[in-house]
Amino acid sequence: MKKIIFITLSILIGFASPVALPSVAAAVERGSVPEASVDLKGCTLTLLKNRDYFRALSEKIHEARKEIRLAFFLFKTNGRPESYPEIILRELSQAVQRGVRVTVVLESDGKPASTVNRDNGETAERLKKAGMDVHWDSPKKTTHTKLAVIDGRYTFIGSHNLTQSALKYNNEMSVMIDSPAVAEKTLHYIQGLY
Repeated sequence: MKKIIFITLSILIGFASPVALPSVAAAVERGSVPEASVDLKGCTLTLLKNRDYFRALSEKIHEARKEIRLAFFLFKTNGRPESYPEIILRELSQAVQRGVRVTVVLESDGKPASTVNRDNGETAERLKKAGMDVHWDSPKKTTHTKLAVIDGRYTFIGSHNLTQSALKYNNEMSVMIDSPAVAEKTLHYIQGLY
């Protein structure tokens, strides 16, 4: 019994001692920290929680006059006209009809049976049919972004996928940034995904 208690205490002390825990330096891959690349003076940030994101994104797509670029892990339409992803798809289609160039980058994991590929593939066909440029990321690396840049000014970034769950039901948080400088950096990033 004393032996079991001694072993148990040794283990607990070992876990509690600082020697047993890795340091932050050991746990984090070291490299240079990116420098601040955008001057945020005059930049407006709007927090978009839950359904606020859908309303803000829909409004900015509706107001777009030049270009919309999206990069999403998942864009899942379902054919039901009242669903939020269907409304986004309609807004994007109407933007194309107004002469707005719309480019969409979607995740492709290279697995033919995956639900992500199936859902994105079905939506991609509809986007192409409506006159949008659709690109796939490399199947060698997951693109988990949720990005939208509208008219080189508004950047949406956060946790919202373009799914009914994310846009209507889930707890999600994203940000809309009103800044041409941020939009430019984000467009450069999106361009590098395909």
